[in-house]
Amino acid sequence: MIKKILIANRGEIALRIIRACKELGIKTVVVYSEADALSLPVKFADEAVCIGPPSPAKSYLYIPAIISAAQITNCDAIHPGYGFLAENATFAEICEASGFIFIGPKPDSISRMGNKSVAKETMQKAGVPVIPGSNGIVHSLDEAISVAEEIGYPIIIKAAAGGGGRGMRVVHDREELAKSFGIAKAEAGSFFGSPDVYIEKLLGKSRHIEVQVLGDKFGNIIHLNERECSLQRRHQKLIEEAPSPVVTPELRRRMGEAAIAGARAVNYIGPGTIEFLVDQDVNFYFMEMNTRIQVEHPVTEESLCVDLIKEQIRIASGEHLSLTIQEPKFHSIECRIIAEDPYNDFRPSPGKITSLHFPGGHGVRIDSHIYQEYVIPPYYDSLLAKLITWGRSREEAIVKMKRALEEFVIEGVPTTIPFHLKMMENPDFLAGNIDTKYLERVDWQK
Repeated sequence: MIKKILIANRGEIALRIIRACKELGIKTVVVYSEADALSLPVKFADEAVCIGPPSPAKSYLYIPAIISAAQITNCDAIHPGYGFLAENATFAEICEASGFIFIGPKPDSISRMGNKSVAKETMQKAGVPVIPGSNGIVHSLDEAISVAEEIGYPIIIKAAAGGGGRGMRVVHDREELAKSFGIAKAEAGSFFGSPDVYIEKLLGKSRHIEVQVLGDKFGNIIHLNERECSLQRRHQKLIEEAPSPVVTPELRRRMGEAAIAGARAVNYIGPGTIEFLVDQDVNFYFMEMNTRIQVEHPVTEESLCVDLIKEQIRIASGEHLSLTIQEPKFHSIECRIIAEDPYNDFRPSPGKITSLHFPGGHGVRIDSHIYQEYVIPPYYDSLLAKLITWGRSREEAIVKMKRALEEFVIEGVPTTIPFHLKMMENPDFLAGNIDTKYLERVDWQK
């Protein structure tokens, strides 16, 4: 077993990893920027090392400082969490070259799945359904027009190196394509360091459903069912649940088998996520693979009574998978509590939390790094907490979520709690009648 882990991250995921390590008897070192000096991960880790100023480029993304911190504290492994360097193949390579176990997949797996065009080609070869579109990178406007006319408008231009809902442009006709193609390439180059783009058919009403996979170093790969992630705003997830209200056992089996085939195609190790779009006819298509632990991993944990972070660490230590494919035991829902003002177009709202009360009770879980008088820094993601509830049915999980949201008090800054409360009473949400564009069509405040 690994004896000491450096956590190359911050916030709630750093605290989540610390908790798992404590239960496994593993020492922890957390790195932090000057802005996070008073954070809970710094307080609860066995050791903490300041690696730079608030700017992520000079701290959480600065690889030399992270490696140096691991060296001086005699760590034998590095956990990247999610975000920052978690899907950076170069960082994974440097960790291994420096003698540290990288708690994640191999660099080649990260690299292949990080390029969306290569990922799509890989999945096609593995027999995983993909969205109709270009065969790889589209190099010229003429080629783009040819692809668009073959698959039909509307289409979406995507940055090959993109992710997280960024680097995408929707196009409805040839004239709009002529205007957008060059801009899309320029944006891809600016945002992701590569101007490469590819094209996909824009599906109509569709759901975002992802499958959790796990692989060990012995070639064993399983899936742990699906998560429904369709309730989004600007491609950013707001509410997730497991299982999906529309996935039948038969569809779960087929999506799970496809996800395993995709993971096997890149010799995947550790927890990862195969993301699918599911259309109105319940056809599913590969969208992308996230080669890390997901923000929303708790809904899978609570639906199955498992600990994915512990399993991830055990796998990295060289142990065999200890979990098996199984049907969901409970229904779990997660609301992302974010420092944004839902009544003001979800504008970010950094500041000081003047009063705080967490909900509790049976079937309620909070993953959070905040506390009363905590100052939310403006430099990082504005996620404050993940509120997770679970019950024997979807209805029971929703009732518990509504009750927990009513108990949840955060004063000093606006948060998304009012939005989530509205959704727990929304007839479409209650009926499971949602899709990725739902919040673009309706006024959530009504």
